[in-house]
Amino acid sequence: MADEEIDVATFRRSMQHFGWIDYSIFVLMLTVCGGIGVYFGFVKKQKSTQDYLLGGRNMNSVPVCFSLVASYISGISLLGTPTELYVYGTSYLFFMIGAFLMAFTIANTFLPVLHELRLTSVYEYLELRYDKRLRVFGSVIFSVYLMAWLPIVVYVPALAFNQVTGVNIHIVTPIVCCVCIFYTSLGGLKAVVWTDVIQTIVMVGAMILVIIKGTVNVGGFQTVLERNWNTDRLEFPSYSFDLTVRHSVLSVSIGSTFYWIGNIAVNQSMMQRFLSLPELKLSKRVVWGFLFGVSLIIIICAYSGLLAFAWYYECDPLNSRLALAKDQLLPLLVMDVFSEWKGLSGLFVAGVFSAALSSLSTGLNSMAAVVLEDFWKPFFKKLTHRQTQVMIRAVVVILGAICVGLVFVVEKLGSVLQLTMSLSSASMGPLTGVFLMGIFLPFIDSTSALTGGILGLTSSWWLALQSQIAQASGALRFDEKPRFTQNCTYLFEPVVDKEESLDREVSYWYRISYLWFTAFGCMITILIACLLSLRHTSYVHRDPKLFAPVVRRWLRKNSKVKENIDLNSQS
Repeated sequence: MADEEIDVATFRRSMQHFGWIDYSIFVLMLTVCGGIGVYFGFVKKQKSTQDYLLGGRNMNSVPVCFSLVASYISGISLLGTPTELYVYGTSYLFFMIGAFLMAFTIANTFLPVLHELRLTSVYEYLELRYDKRLRVFGSVIFSVYLMAWLPIVVYVPALAFNQVTGVNIHIVTPIVCCVCIFYTSLGGLKAVVWTDVIQTIVMVGAMILVIIKGTVNVGGFQTVLERNWNTDRLEFPSYSFDLTVRHSVLSVSIGSTFYWIGNIAVNQSMMQRFLSLPELKLSKRVVWGFLFGVSLIIIICAYSGLLAFAWYYECDPLNSRLALAKDQLLPLLVMDVFSEWKGLSGLFVAGVFSAALSSLSTGLNSMAAVVLEDFWKPFFKKLTHRQTQVMIRAVVVILGAICVGLVFVVEKLGSVLQLTMSLSSASMGPLTGVFLMGIFLPFIDSTSALTGGILGLTSSWWLALQSQIAQASGALRFDEKPRFTQNCTYLFEPVVDKEESLDREVSYWYRISYLWFTAFGCMITILIACLLSLRHTSYVHRDPKLFAPVVRRWLRKNSKVKENIDLNSQS
């Protein structure tokens, strides 16, 4: 393996060179975020609950666009996307097709409805369209999903920090989370949005520096492409119609469209920013700005994965155990690339934490809105302004503390990207179905929608759970691209693959690609609700504002036809 008598653990420790300049940059980022919270909490105080949760519905479109991008591109994407490309190749990238279809759908259906209704919580729509039961159903799904997702968001940058510095994640996690809880609870949405702007700049700047210097050091862009081409990493999705193919043309287009809609259109964390803008046309413009920003960052992250493979072409850190977890791959690359440049490792860690903090702060702020609007106001007495301010800040603090505690659970898991996408898909699929029926199908009643949603949620969660269990046990495995360790300069015990289990031992349904989970839950929900609604011969008339513009036109036309029929029958 190597002539030098140095083992992989010693070699790993020798790579950790996080000096005082790096720590200073990292602390500076946290200090700036805290300062923004103080500014909006004490200098420019919020005059109302609407100011705290929605920025007074008068936010500027540019920082909101930055904020949406920063919230979606969490540390999970920054570290998970390079690992995905490194291990499985470029077919994953084509799921951005669904993002374009999502942007068109949101701009022309969801936003015209939700923005006109001037809602604080998007789940209030479900009560207006159906009844209070559906509002609670949507809010509970979102709350459970978010509280399962946020600890993963917190854990990922702590993992990067541990790889670069050796500092235990149990030390850094509470410190960083306390800063986030501080500025979110003090400054509200305005603090969240403006810290997101700074965090986006730091995040993108750090990633660009990594890929530029790394590409130069490895021998240029052509070397990166050649090494990935030679190992079949540069590939298109499969043209198979088999739903079990991990990335097929169908799954990265149709399946991913449902995934994107579920994670943007029916997600309070994201829609809250769209609804904070004063005009619908600005919200539509921000949708396309968000799409551009997300696409750019995902492409940068994807290229860093290809760069990592070119860099470690002859000594794979996963098989040699230099990287203790798959998602430590990019931090490892950063330590190598910036080994002689003081401060840049600190900038990278600040960038990864920026991505995480933006997602965490947004999640906590949106949970404050959901708890107040969906769990308190419909069932309990009205609060005074001061009581409301205390309550929503208490929600941020308590839920933030819970997230820190749940990090201990998350660290027992493996690669985070597919896990996170499976979790969100299984949760948001049925909720997507309920919203789509509400906006497009006037004949669906509340009982049918609720029954369909519950059965859809049960089915999709069972599917996702069984799939994850099969993967964790090794019964379900996916083909990985080749990796090599012939020229490692340290001693290691190579990772020994478990005996390959036959896929026939796992049910066909549990082998379905994770990109279909949202569509599966959504379709089950809609199908069951439509079948149950057949027992009615007519639908309850609702305000046309509750439906998509195309449905409104149909309802008006139908109403005129009915009026003419009634007049003719009377004559």
